[in-house]
Amino acid sequence: MMGLKQSLVAAAVAMGFAMTGTAAQADALADILQRGKILIAVDLGNPPFSVSNANHEPEGADVDVAQLMAKDLGVKIEIVPVTGPNRIPFLQTGKADVVVSSFSYTPERARTVAFSNPYGALKVSVWAPKSVVIKSVADLKGKRIGVTRGNIQDTEVTALAPEGTVIVRFDNDSTVAAALIAGQVDAMGGADHLEAAVAARNPDKQLESKFVIRVSYYSIGMRHSELNLLHWINTWIDFNKNNGTLGAIYKKWMGSDLPPLSTF
Repeated sequence: MMGLKQSLVAAAVAMGFAMTGTAAQADALADILQRGKILIAVDLGNPPFSVSNANHEPEGADVDVAQLMAKDLGVKIEIVPVTGPNRIPFLQTGKADVVVSSFSYTPERARTVAFSNPYGALKVSVWAPKSVVIKSVADLKGKRIGVTRGNIQDTEVTALAPEGTVIVRFDNDSTVAAALIAGQVDAMGGADHLEAAVAARNPDKQLESKFVIRVSYYSIGMRHSELNLLHWINTWIDFNKNNGTLGAIYKKWMGSDLPPLSTF
């Protein structure tokens, strides 16, 4: 009986080279297999999902997922560093084959890129020092709120914030957190996992979650036309969700169980 790697690669080859017409069509899955390498876009300024460690090596939940994907596909991996705002442009220009970067799916984003079934979830919340009085969205008025430009927290905070809120946008979550610690913003919107880590490293700031904006599910992104690649990745996510591998990666980095995941 074939092992996991052999089975997945065999399925990928069968899908990647199948043709319904007489002329071959562009196919990212076939290209990846022929190249022997997959280009995966990852935001390395987004702990605990992905970050460069002290040895300047990528690590984190999304890095583990990306490396597992390449291993099961039977190819080498090249991690392409991105920020939140340029994840979609890197896909559209062919600089990356897929995005594995806590990439929350939304109807707006789905107009320009295709999303796999979700492989994880996070709570998007507003965090601030205990001394800052914020109990609801209405309390954001008159305050400076830091968010990562182009990410789901940017979209959500911008849509919800009352007139008079000053939204300050940064290129990644790390700079948002640094701005909050430095007092450049009154509060920040982002993933609970990140804010909890920032709070643990800075106990004197007494950071706390003020309210949850939404639970956000994230997926692997790719170009719209890559249906064979999308099918393989959905199969791969379902396989590794059911065998507990994705759950183990999530718990390793997030410290909690992987929430129940739906499929499209």
